[in-house]
Amino acid sequence: MDVMGGFGTTLLSFLLVLTVLVFVHELGHYLVARRNGVRIEVFSIGFGPELFGWTDRSGTRWKFSAIPLGGYVKMFGDADPASTPGAHTQSMSAEEQAVSFHHKRLGQRAAIVAAGPIANFLFAIVALTILFATAGQSFTPPDVGGVQPGSAAERAGLQPGDLIVSINGSGIQRFEEIRQIVSMQPGAPLEMVVQRDGRSVNLTATPDVREVTDRLGNTHRIGQLGIMRGGAETKRHDPLTALWQAGREVVGMVSGTFVALGQMIEGSRGTEELGGPLRIAQMSGEVAQSGWYPLIWFMTFLSVNLGMINLFPVPLLDGGHLMFYALEGLRGRPLGPKAQEYGFRIGLALVLTLMVFATWNDLVQLRVVDFFRGLIS
Repeated sequence: MDVMGGFGTTLLSFLLVLTVLVFVHELGHYLVARRNGVRIEVFSIGFGPELFGWTDRSGTRWKFSAIPLGGYVKMFGDADPASTPGAHTQSMSAEEQAVSFHHKRLGQRAAIVAAGPIANFLFAIVALTILFATAGQSFTPPDVGGVQPGSAAERAGLQPGDLIVSINGSGIQRFEEIRQIVSMQPGAPLEMVVQRDGRSVNLTATPDVREVTDRLGNTHRIGQLGIMRGGAETKRHDPLTALWQAGREVVGMVSGTFVALGQMIEGSRGTEELGGPLRIAQMSGEVAQSGWYPLIWFMTFLSVNLGMINLFPVPLLDGGHLMFYALEGLRGRPLGPKAQEYGFRIGLALVLTLMVFATWNDLVQLRVVDFFRGLIS
């Protein structure tokens, strides 16, 4: 019963998280498209066969589909959910052109496409703002409560009572930000400014490399400075401060993701950390069991990453469409149908390759591969 109950919690949490984030993303496209006079034919959560749905008064079919790994808004003039122009766009009447996505001005089309990722970022900021204004934010002052002997902090000259003001030029307001930056930079020199006895002191600290094992038995390299914080606290902010802090958190998520991707490209971080739907499902269940506060945090993090991924200049993603529109703006005319077709084929191949790779990572990290190897060995 416990196993089935845990599986049920994981499945429900995964569906809840993914449904909310996909809905937010597609709602961004939908609202800006409607604002610009585009007729929306389908608003789908998921892909594949329709499970259930309804048609509103404007003729839009709102539906839930069988494969809950994304969604799409199909606009008038689209040939498919990837928003490639249909052959019938060349023979539309004036009335049809007026509500066709592909007959809108370049700026309008770009705004409609960009609205999806922007909605994901806005969702994260709004959700964190509400969270910080109601439940509060973990807000420990960035002062050094203690220094471990022989640590990177001691070698750098950090002392108890120091107040860390900035790291690599980025202002520090909370101890939690120090931990986030340091953990992502194992073995990399960090330029620090601290306040000591009323004066500024410049230091260079190189975090020690520490290997940690997560709950799945995987080993990761993280940075460790070797400082202890003072008393922890949770601070409830006024709405404007909560909004500011939410924006800082989102910027931190974006920069942290780019740092991690850069480390993967240069080889200092393993690509096994790239997770797919199975690991998202597992983490959704675990986070949901920890409470609603970490679940909202998890959703905001996924929402930011969903927005970022969709802005990558890969055909088939929103960023690929924006890349085509940028080329259209430079050339003064759209790319030819063949060029767009080949572009979308390449984009589809890249997206499918990434999905297969991430899913394989999931199967390895969740020990599914080891299980089947044991069956046949």
